[in-house]
Amino acid sequence: MAASCRYRALLIRTLSRFGCSAGPRHSYTASQIIPEATDVSACWVTVRRHEATRRKLHEGPGGGEKRRILWAAVAFSLFSSTEEDERDESQRKEDEMILLLKKAKLSIHRDQLQAASSFLHQAVVLAHQTHNNEAIIYTYSQMANVAYVQGQLDSAEKLFKASMSFMLAGGTPQDDNAIIEMSLKLTAIYAEQNKEELAEHGFRFCTESLETKLEMYKELPEVDQTEEQSALRKETRLLLGLCLDSRARYRASKLHLIQAELDYRTALDICHQEQGETHPQTLVLMSDLATILDLQGRHDEALVLVQQAVELSQSVGHPDHHVLLGNLAGILLHTGRLEDSVQFYQEALELAQQAGDQEAVDRVQEGLKEVKKRRKEEEPEGAAQ
Repeated sequence: MAASCRYRALLIRTLSRFGCSAGPRHSYTASQIIPEATDVSACWVTVRRHEATRRKLHEGPGGGEKRRILWAAVAFSLFSSTEEDERDESQRKEDEMILLLKKAKLSIHRDQLQAASSFLHQAVVLAHQTHNNEAIIYTYSQMANVAYVQGQLDSAEKLFKASMSFMLAGGTPQDDNAIIEMSLKLTAIYAEQNKEELAEHGFRFCTESLETKLEMYKELPEVDQTEEQSALRKETRLLLGLCLDSRARYRASKLHLIQAELDYRTALDICHQEQGETHPQTLVLMSDLATILDLQGRHDEALVLVQQAVELSQSVGHPDHHVLLGNLAGILLHTGRLEDSVQFYQEALELAQQAGDQEAVDRVQEGLKEVKKRRKEEEPEGAAQ
């Protein structure tokens, strides 16, 4: 269970650092409310009947003007009352839904996930009542993200599938980046549930779909691409990097280290090219690749890479600098440099405590215990006496 939670936490962090959204890429705005069609022919019959019965009352000077005023009053009473009420009610629901979504977003930001879930459940009811498909898709995807973070994997799976069904029914292509991003989250759920066949199929669908799209972009020289095409190409490359990063974690958890290394290297190349050498995700990928090399016994290569990541992260104030320090300390431990390892573990521990990152604190403390154990093993037989 601990490894499963760690995989989930790492994926959630990766989603934000790669610049991927927590849900499908819909810029949700309040939709225009269109009133239901009125039976115009019936209204016209009613108006003409009223006019016929009242003509005598309006004979004489100004009769035509009076008839126009009367017709306007009758038409207003027939057309406006019900429709205005419906419009007012729909707008009220729309406004309430938007307020609930804002409250949910703030609650997620504050890590108040129970409150966020409650707001989202209320919002999705209103989204259905107002037949606002964009709001339905957005809300379901947010509900799925919250369930996923809470470890409610079955609920998250159903909600992601519901969101994707609405998108596909609305004409969104199967290879749309938003669909692929949600497919990746579903794949991560299958990976955690040890549904290996579904996980492998999911990773294959995501990576192959994105690679096919990128091949199409290659046919059009970059100089001939519009600004929108260039932005979409970059987004697609970054999403491919995210897929490869996630698959590398999965393969590492299965100890398929050579395959994991290949995925990490490609993901690192993409992130480096698209986001730069000092981007937070670039540095995390460098550290993760170093960890894979370390697990393969290639400690010297790993040490060079992780030291570079730590130096860059310190220079830019990386939010997870303490995590990279902990990885450096672990690799130093494996090379036998125990004193250096303790120094970096202690620095990582202090920063992790300041950041309130309990998972990192636990890992560092495990590392310090391992250092202590190694020291005991290396002591001369009579030294302990």
